Amino acid sequence: MNSQLFHLTVIGGGIVGLATAMEAAEKYPAIKLLLLEKEAQLARHQTGHNSGVIHSGIYYRPGSLKAQTCVVGRKALLEFCHRHAIPYDLCGKVVVATEEKELPRLEELSRRGAANGVEGLEMIGPERLKEIEPRAVAVRALYVPTTGIIDFTKVAEAYATRIQTLGGEILTSQEVKEIASVDGGLMIQTSHREFRSRYLINCAGLYSDRVARMMGREDLRIVPFRGEYYKIVPVRQSLVRGLIYPVPDPKFPFLGVHFTRTIRGEVEAGPNAVLAFAREGYQKNHIHLGDLWETLSYKGFWSLAGNHWRMGLEEMHRSVSKRAFVKALQRLVPEVRPEDLAPGGTGVRAQAVSPAGALLDDFVITQTGNAIHVLNAPSPGATASLAIGRKIVEMAGKTFSLNS
Repeated sequence: MNSQLFHLTVIGGGIVGLATAMEAAEKYPAIKLLLLEKEAQLARHQTGHNSGVIHSGIYYRPGSLKAQTCVVGRKALLEFCHRHAIPYDLCGKVVVATEEKELPRLEELSRRGAANGVEGLEMIGPERLKEIEPRAVAVRALYVPTTGIIDFTKVAEAYATRIQTLGGEILTSQEVKEIASVDGGLMIQTSHREFRSRYLINCAGLYSDRVARMMGREDLRIVPFRGEYYKIVPVRQSLVRGLIYPVPDPKFPFLGVHFTRTIRGEVEAGPNAVLAFAREGYQKNHIHLGDLWETLSYKGFWSLAGNHWRMGLEEMHRSVSKRAFVKALQRLVPEVRPEDLAPGGTGVRAQAVSPAGALLDDFVITQTGNAIHVLNAPSPGATASLAIGRKIVEMAGKTFSLNS
């Protein structure tokens, strides 16, 4: 069968891939555009398994890609939701310092937020905290009124509809197996078909490093971390009004277990962060030997484990002990009891790890030949998706001939 020829192909039907394809279709309406997704439906992995937080931009180092895209992307996301009637709720968030030693880190969050252009930040004491979250405790807290909640799967579906309206083609159940350079372009072999494309953008999330290795990029590796959630039982959901977060440890890109009211009206508690034994390891007993070997044979993983084994043991303890999980939550809301928690969902974070064992905190977007690779786009990737898509397409416009 003859392969189809496209000008630009995006690999990955999560929210970043869809935002990128939509931006390309908007900016370059004459090109023949294709988006390939491994699963039978779009947004099946990180996009469809997160808790739906619209982040404000307080956590990210000023000048970083996350800082540059989160605030701008949040504004663009809300404007898109208004145009497409997608519901959201700016319920606000408090980041609570429960010990005096956490205060310098809390003040740094406030400083970063102000530097990144986050509006309405307020350092508050216990009395003001009781007005916002009556059951939370803290010596001081940072109130972030611009944080919100949304269903990112609905956002992704709206992006997909827009792509198709603009003439782009979306094909599901097309796992990429091989990419080769052919006649100045690329041959993309999937599980079912062969495609030709002049240019490619890799937004494959959990598999982005594998796609990059098909094209010669070898250095980074995705190490999957499973986040496990509980749900607050309905009769106790009044414990939480909005979002309650701890002060994060700056050594890690994880935010710690917290409380999140969802757009569906539920309250989630979590997540922890434990090594997943499969790239799609949503359950504790889900083991994929090939995925696990890929992690265990990577020198960067062992450097990471050697540097942060204590944190890893603490996360594993919370994974197997509900009581330990509850104890972590009680630092934020002391009234939480074990019987208040019911099993919730899980997600897997595609975390890029360097050969030296560093958990890469910022977004990583690089180029090899005719391709651009998004190799690290965890939280706030969904919030920032439109801004990330614009940045990628701007990069493509400078290096590819998208007008021809």
